[in-house]
Amino acid sequence: MTASGDALPQERQQAILRRLAIEGRVVATELAAEFSVSEDSIRRDLRELAARGLCRRVYGGALPPTPDFPPLARRHHEHAAGKRALAIAAVAAARIRPGQMLLLDAGSTNSAIAAALPERQALTVATNAPDIAQTLMARDGFEVLLIGGRIDPSSGAALGAQAMAQLRDLRADLCFPGACAIDADHGIWSVDGEQARFKRLMIEASGEAIVVATNAKLGTQAAHRVAALEAIATLVVEHDAPPAQRARFGARGIAVHVAAPP
Repeated sequence: MTASGDALPQERQQAILRRLAIEGRVVATELAAEFSVSEDSIRRDLRELAARGLCRRVYGGALPPTPDFPPLARRHHEHAAGKRALAIAAVAAARIRPGQMLLLDAGSTNSAIAAALPERQALTVATNAPDIAQTLMARDGFEVLLIGGRIDPSSGAALGAQAMAQLRDLRADLCFPGACAIDADHGIWSVDGEQARFKRLMIEASGEAIVVATNAKLGTQAAHRVAALEAIATLVVEHDAPPAQRARFGARGIAVHVAAPP
């Protein structure tokens, strides 16, 4: 990025977006010093970028925008047809050991993980997603526990008091909470408060938590915090996840596993 107080606002904003894509965050004071402009100018740039949906303003700077979540059926279709989803699901499934009990959250990424789980390994899988339960019932060697309750149409998950009560009676070796967003400073996020509470309890009910995140979710935040980053042990990312993002998570003590190129 070239530092110059003579840069036009449009040029400066494009440079800010490039840095945001590479590093996953920008700090207003650093940008002001680099471009030799006032912090007010940088804050104005960030306001304009946020108004166009290109960043998410936070205190002192900005983060990438919260990822969009299209309808569930479309997400499933895109993941089923996507080699990227298969690649990260394979890395996640490789972390599983015979005889374990797993908690598998709803979502298109976790559906891909369910399809990648090894058969005849004496695995018990508890899930609040009817589609994941159906997928595993059609395969050999799984004991499936379906957590029931009100089905949220946007996520395909059973949520609410009934689902939470059933989850409290379980203890798993490993869980895969779906993350709508994850950043190295503030942890895991969800776009829905009820989903966030279920995911939080899922982590508390498990000995270990693994988050599988596509590039669009890295370095972002959503409306509802699920848990601090320290609540998870492992993060699985795509093969081309930004190195700066991977380094930030690694510096926080998270084991970062990178998928093979699709």
